[in-house]
Amino acid sequence: MAKSDLSKLVALLPSPEAWVNTALQDFERFLQDHASAEKKASGMALSMASHYPDRLDLVSAMVDLAVEELNHYREVMRLLLGRKIGPSADRKDAYVTQLNKQVRKDAEYFLLDRLLVAAVVERRGAERFGLIAKHITDPEMKRFYAAITSSEERHWQLFVQLAWANCATGDIEQRFNELATYENNLVSTLPVAATLH
Repeated sequence: MAKSDLSKLVALLPSPEAWVNTALQDFERFLQDHASAEKKASGMALSMASHYPDRLDLVSAMVDLAVEELNHYREVMRLLLGRKIGPSADRKDAYVTQLNKQVRKDAEYFLLDRLLVAAVVERRGAERFGLIAKHITDPEMKRFYAAITSSEERHWQLFVQLAWANCATGDIEQRFNELATYENNLVSTLPVAATLH
């Protein structure tokens, strides 16, 4: 698989300082939203595999990713159920909705944009899970979220590498940077809540 130079990509701006405090103050709600996000991520990976059955490297990567995300969903659900808390209803995620609106519909760019939007979403997830791991005091939760952070780091880089391997267009880094800049601005405008996004 082709390798991109990640140093050329627009840097991730930090989440608002209030976000981690809000998430930790209503941690049960955060766990519910985290579970929902993992379930949706698994479904997205399966959708990508179904949409591109002729791209075997993409199918293989998405099948593995779907299973990993579903395992994360199971682990978060175990945390919730251990606290006698059920899952919450899936909510419409304004963050993901706005990013998905940036996907160009023409065939030449559709796959590229889907992969890069997924990369941007996973990169923010890695940052926010890392903040939870850094600030939460419970040792078990600290280990759990440190492991999830590492997974999300791998995931966003995987999506960038898949873009390099599957998209003929030469503007992959430029397009990532456009989407990442949009995402950095978006995060600064959304309300702070005890949710992943």
